[in-house]
Amino acid sequence: MYQCINHLPPTYYSLFPNTLPLGPPPSGPFDLDPRALRQEFFKLQQLTHPDTVTDPTLKRQAEGGSAYLNRAYSTLLSPLHRAQYILQLRGIDVAEDENLKMDDQELLMEVLEAREEIEEAQSEEDLWPMKVINEERIRGSLKRLGELFKEDDLENAKVETVRLRYWVNIRESLNSWEKGKPVVLAH
Repeated sequence: MYQCINHLPPTYYSLFPNTLPLGPPPSGPFDLDPRALRQEFFKLQQLTHPDTVTDPTLKRQAEGGSAYLNRAYSTLLSPLHRAQYILQLRGIDVAEDENLKMDDQELLMEVLEAREEIEEAQSEEDLWPMKVINEERIRGSLKRLGELFKEDDLENAKVETVRLRYWVNIRESLNSWEKGKPVVLAH
């Protein structure tokens, strides 16, 4: 496998030819099978793990290759990170673009309302309706991203990726909720 990843492949997608044979969108789909990705990752990990290398001069390469494989796997497994990575491959950095965060006033109102609802919740049960609504938002964003990447509509994919980042942050806030604890929605 890439000689202990001595020569790094052009994209994370190249590491997983069985799971992602068509590469990143628009050639390949945005969606992927997480189980297939995990299985291929474990097989590759066995080949590249530094503990399997006995030659000390190759151990450092194996460590770098294993770290690269782990980063590729975690990036592709997360739909948000995968969308950000696909855009990054095309020269668009939404992970750090501050200008993208405040453009959509309707989105900001939804996010602020969600934050207030989370802070005002008195019990975990109060959060269930919000969790259901937010998971629908995430599914909608993922479906839309799949369509946008297939159409190679990077401008709208960028906007939708920012929306997804907000929904994922709300999910994290809902999952880590504690009564009386202030809600910090990072974006």
